[in-house]
Amino acid sequence: MANNKLAIIGGSGLYDVEEFTDRKLIQLNTPWGKPSDDILKTKYNNKEVYFLPRHGRGHFISPSNINFRANIDAFKQLGVTDIISVSAVGSLKENLEPGKFVIVDQFIDRTFARDKTFFDEDIVAHVSMAHPTSDGLMNACEDAIKKENIPYQRGGIYVVMEGPQFSTLAESNLYRSWKADVIGMTNMPEAKLAREAEIRYASVSMVTDYDCWHPDHENVDVQKVIKVLLGNAAKAKNMIKNIIDNFENNIDSKDPTTNCLDVAIITAPEKRTQKTKDKLKTIAGRVLNK
Repeated sequence: MANNKLAIIGGSGLYDVEEFTDRKLIQLNTPWGKPSDDILKTKYNNKEVYFLPRHGRGHFISPSNINFRANIDAFKQLGVTDIISVSAVGSLKENLEPGKFVIVDQFIDRTFARDKTFFDEDIVAHVSMAHPTSDGLMNACEDAIKKENIPYQRGGIYVVMEGPQFSTLAESNLYRSWKADVIGMTNMPEAKLAREAEIRYASVSMVTDYDCWHPDHENVDVQKVIKVLLGNAAKAKNMIKNIIDNFENNIDSKDPTTNCLDVAIITAPEKRTQKTKDKLKTIAGRVLNK
């Protein structure tokens, strides 16, 4: 158990957890560039945990410009085995009102301007994304949310749009016709890259608005979203503390993420260049250096 390390990626409105008083900021470089910001290494109840604000502290990185590969590589360098993503989203369903949390278990990736794989040069790998989130981590999230009496839904489809603009009404209605639950801009390619790095991943989406489809609500407005964000962020911080306490009890030792690269790399060994193997040493060294 001692080898499991948890990281939290904070989305809009969640740039720090001030109650974490044992603090060390870590600057890291990766073959893909620098992560969104320095990574906070902290201890809570004697458990080591890492925290990274996805948009940087002060929110200066647009969704399309987040260096997702650097973020995941940096966590892997630190020995992270489990990531909880916390994100602000719009609701595509009447019963998912602002303030409700959704433990996402499926994604529809509509992004198009991002680097989505570590395996884009010399070495090709195909990981399964059929079930993109970890059951055990979702259990940990559910327990943590229940403890805080936060209204929530277990399971849901998250449409990831490119942004940074919000949806048109036609797009919003299209996504509703797909039976999607929430819409956001950041969980892809994050979830795909976490899988390639063999890091278990779960996503908690915090609803801030009804996108633009709802006839009784005004169109999405950043100022209104920020108001809900601040309330959600306070709840999220308590949820995170609960997750730190309980996540290890929920780890499934048979989770397919932990060795998914064993059956993913298709490139013949003699075609794998040393340069690319060096670049991938953090992400895939376990299988490439056998």
